Amino acid sequence: MADPHRLHSDAVVVDTHNDLILLVDHFDRREQPDHFARFWLPELRAGGVDVQVLPICIEDQFQSEGALRRTLLLVERIHELAAEHSDDVAVCLTGADVDAATASGRIALIIALEGAHAVGQDPALVRTMARVGVRVVSMAHFGRTFLADGSGLDTTSRGRLTPEGITALREIDELGIVFDISHLGIAGVEDVLSLATRPFLATHSACLGITDSHRNLGDEQIKAIAELGGVIGVAAAIPSFIDPTSPSADRVVDHIERVIDVAGIDHVGLGPDFIDDYYQNVLGGWLGGWAPPTGGRAYLPAEISRPSDLPKITEVMVRRGFEESDIRQVLGENVLRVLREVMGRPTR
Repeated sequence: MADPHRLHSDAVVVDTHNDLILLVDHFDRREQPDHFARFWLPELRAGGVDVQVLPICIEDQFQSEGALRRTLLLVERIHELAAEHSDDVAVCLTGADVDAATASGRIALIIALEGAHAVGQDPALVRTMARVGVRVVSMAHFGRTFLADGSGLDTTSRGRLTPEGITALREIDELGIVFDISHLGIAGVEDVLSLATRPFLATHSACLGITDSHRNLGDEQIKAIAELGGVIGVAAAIPSFIDPTSPSADRVVDHIERVIDVAGIDHVGLGPDFIDDYYQNVLGGWLGGWAPPTGGRAYLPAEISRPSDLPKITEVMVRRGFEESDIRQVLGENVLRVLREVMGRPTR
């Protein structure tokens, strides 16, 4: 049996969704600078994270008129972090950049848009986002944007991608940006599956076949994503996605195994969605007492709640008899394949 700690430390670990930039900004505004160095950098190192996708999620008060300004301020903050901690992290624009950063012992940072509120109804702004370093884009969060409907509207809307959303998807495809299907509503997922020409990610989703949540993917969706070469980053930190009654590392691996059973080992990764510390520090409540934005009950805290918990997932996979090569694929190699193939390699 492999040593899980050695294996986790030696493997390339890719986290496709951590909302840490919101918490960094929160502490900046309260004159408590360098929260990244004091908390997140040690956490990322303890969790063995080599590649970190940094989504920019726009809070309700900044949506519509304030979304573009808020997005650009957070993009700038990520670039500042990289400059302040250049020995430890680097913003990466291409797959080659990711490889160079990890080879030098730095954590590769990839800027993402969660919801693309900044694009509004102007798909040309996708090109602007690419110019400032964005390399992963989703079109909706829980609600509606000018591009698409989020999965939170599935019970009230069967909205497909809007015409602007279809144009934005074509821009994303052409500009070497990785599309992110997480949060997209059912009909929008169908559109993406029919229109996409490159592999894409579900950066933080789980399996509907295990846990009934509008944010989770059904087996047919998982199969279709895999047919295009994509990868599902299994969420771990949101109990309602994993198991409201037992949000454990074992349950996370149940979701990983479900993706493998449905789509194969090449199409699963890690997308924990670390948000607990944001709700605790910014909104004044622990996630265990937090009701999701679309309403509903509060949940127990997840066992995987911060990056330093990630080795627990490796421990479970080793205990269950996963091959070492398969564990390495889950921890990061599958997502790296997509990043290398898509990111920063425009066709025009």
